[in-house]
Amino acid sequence: MRAIGAYQQQFLDYLNTQKRPEEPQQLYAPIAYILSLGGKRLRPVLALLSADAFNQKATAALPAALAVELFHNFTLMHDDIMDEAPLRRGKPTVHTKWDNNTALLSGDALLIAAYQALEHYEAPLHSQLTRLLSQTAIEVCEGQQYDMDFEKLQGVTETQYLQMIDLKTAVLLGCSLKMGALVAQAALDAADALYDFGRTLGIAFQIQDDYLDAFGDPKTFGKQVGGDIIENKKTMLYHQTLQLGTTDQKERLLALFATQPAEPGEKIQEVCALFTASGAKKACADKVAFYTHQALGHLEGLSLRPQGREALEQFAKALMARSF
Repeated sequence: MRAIGAYQQQFLDYLNTQKRPEEPQQLYAPIAYILSLGGKRLRPVLALLSADAFNQKATAALPAALAVELFHNFTLMHDDIMDEAPLRRGKPTVHTKWDNNTALLSGDALLIAAYQALEHYEAPLHSQLTRLLSQTAIEVCEGQQYDMDFEKLQGVTETQYLQMIDLKTAVLLGCSLKMGALVAQAALDAADALYDFGRTLGIAFQIQDDYLDAFGDPKTFGKQVGGDIIENKKTMLYHQTLQLGTTDQKERLLALFATQPAEPGEKIQEVCALFTASGAKKACADKVAFYTHQALGHLEGLSLRPQGREALEQFAKALMARSF
């Protein structure tokens, strides 16, 4: 884990050297705020890890790493508005600290800054990276729309859920890894394999995130525990309860997910109890392990620097354990 910590620090040092305008303050202060909230910087670390695994100095991938981190924070600003989320990384969300309009416009500026970060690279690499980010961006938007649509639908299938989290979350992890590989001038099939590794790992990560939303520690999770239950989101825990639960458990879950009480504490408590009693809690943890194993399979046969391969494998295992 020392290697991952070194990549995190390398990226943070680079992030802190970036000079940004200060005026108008209402536009740029929220950007500085959300970037200061911390987080594990998973996506930029993946870009650096990927470049290094293909024998390229990680420093060459820093602008690409910055681009994916800025894009990610743009999505967080907008997602928090849509979800009416009060907390992000344990602190007030941007729209809570300022207002919705400020968060929207500052988020837009972050998106533009992400593309500006890629201007560091010359053609044809610049074109490859911008096309990849654009494709990822539209897929993330599609995933977010599905997420919002599914809150209002009862008949969401597990397959639809997996498609949604693939688009909303997983594609950006794949993008991060492929960017690092492209910067390292890896063969296209190898870059695609790293993309598939990240995309599959992203599914495991999101299922784990859903799990922590119900059963995580608010002090370490950084978001409002039970937020998905409040929003009636059909996560893997929901689907596994409908598959594994008794008739009474299924009926009670559906009834609870048809409500949005002003004081949701009792709803959250009862839904979590159903997740546990039905066996969905354990099944969800098993799904995380399954997709993590599937992700690691994409590394097989790749010609990677041994230390780079080991770092990618350790990243996957540590990500699921939330141990860094």
